[in-house]
Amino acid sequence: MKVEDCGPLRPPDLIIQDELHLIAGPLGSLVGLYETAIDRLCTWPVDGRRAGPKVIASTATIRRAGLQVDRLFARRLAVFPPPGLDARDTFFSLQRDRPADRDGKPGRRYLGICAQGRRFKGVLIRVYIAQLGAAQALLEKYPGEATDAYMTLVGYFNSLRELGGTRRLVEDDVQSRIYGHRIEERGFKPRGRLEVEELTSRRTAEEIPRILDKLGVQHKHPRERDKYPIDVLLATNMISVGVDVPRLGAMVVAGQPKSTSEYIQATSRIGRRWPGLVLSVFNWARPRDLSHYETFEHYHATLYRQIEALSVTPFAPMALKRGLAGVLAAMTRLGAPEWNRNTDAGHVEITDVRLNRIVNAIASRAAERASDAAVDQLVRQELEHRLDLWKLEQDVPQRELVYNRGLGAGTQVSLLRQPDGTPWSDWTVPMSMRDVEPSVDLILRERGISPVGEEWEMPDKSDPESEEAEAPQETL
Repeated sequence: MKVEDCGPLRPPDLIIQDELHLIAGPLGSLVGLYETAIDRLCTWPVDGRRAGPKVIASTATIRRAGLQVDRLFARRLAVFPPPGLDARDTFFSLQRDRPADRDGKPGRRYLGICAQGRRFKGVLIRVYIAQLGAAQALLEKYPGEATDAYMTLVGYFNSLRELGGTRRLVEDDVQSRIYGHRIEERGFKPRGRLEVEELTSRRTAEEIPRILDKLGVQHKHPRERDKYPIDVLLATNMISVGVDVPRLGAMVVAGQPKSTSEYIQATSRIGRRWPGLVLSVFNWARPRDLSHYETFEHYHATLYRQIEALSVTPFAPMALKRGLAGVLAAMTRLGAPEWNRNTDAGHVEITDVRLNRIVNAIASRAAERASDAAVDQLVRQELEHRLDLWKLEQDVPQRELVYNRGLGAGTQVSLLRQPDGTPWSDWTVPMSMRDVEPSVDLILRERGISPVGEEWEMPDKSDPESEEAEAPQETL
């Protein structure tokens, strides 16, 4: 085996983007900003014009897609297939009204539950017990794959805090009541030890595939150590994408999700092979939940009409602060062969005309997407400021400037910095587009905020004379 030098490879002709509707909000803003570099690096001159790759994106729940595509890819949108003559047949889905016309295709039934004056957690406990007990009774009466679909209950939550509290309830209250003898008086069947798992960001990359494999285990298997089927799966919006387990048939949604798109995506994880049952439990103390419960039937009859438009702002000030350094470094390093090597960061000529073209390309794209001349000036100022800092880093004597120091030693100094908890600098580059600010612990004082200028020290709880020795504290 030997290594031979080769010339530059031709840029890609086709880019396929899946799940377009997920690229929105802060993630979409950073993606749109980095697409500036990708689009520039993937184009090549043809007959005096620059040609780029074709971008094909798939999406299910989206609104105002034309604006989103313009902000992300700076392209015009062409929908395929185009709208047909019959609104009931969209090529991707076919509306069937009569059960006889469904050809065995499963669907989903949505049921709204709201108990006025009752604690929300208490209602969740009763719903979980009723579904788990009814599924066990159904399986014993009609054993088979059709009834096994309802033996695994998926619990969907809008936040990790709500999910954590419910997991404690499932492992304690639900577990003790589902095993009691009184449950048979209501027509349910008791269940043994509940196998509870969660599908959240707290799970590692190695644990998630194991959980997905366990979701495929049916309850007809003997309870061997390595074949425990999951009885309750608690999940956040992580389950909305990429989870395709055909046997799932029941879900309990705790509170109305933040967006209709998220609601559709999450509940679509069930009812793929067998008819699905979605139990939406609303908190009567939350006005938004109560409003959705009062208009439950109309909301679900016009579900796809309720999808909200997506927000993508790639050249907003905070997006520029987070991603502009990475875009500039990528376009510079990958745009010229003599600047490719890691050690070439110190050899880049800041006055080179190619850098001026990069600044013009980014600023022009920003002005076109934002339709505001002030954005053009803001982007130019930010880019020129970073180039000035780059020049200052190069002029420091007795050291070698590199793009990323890595495991290098000696006199090498890195131009790009990774987020490490220190204040964000002009050359800090996120390692993930989902990087957020580090969490901050707050201690809430029962006595309120101290006056300006008054110094406050942490009270000594061990001192019985301290006024705040027994004061309740909460950590956020």
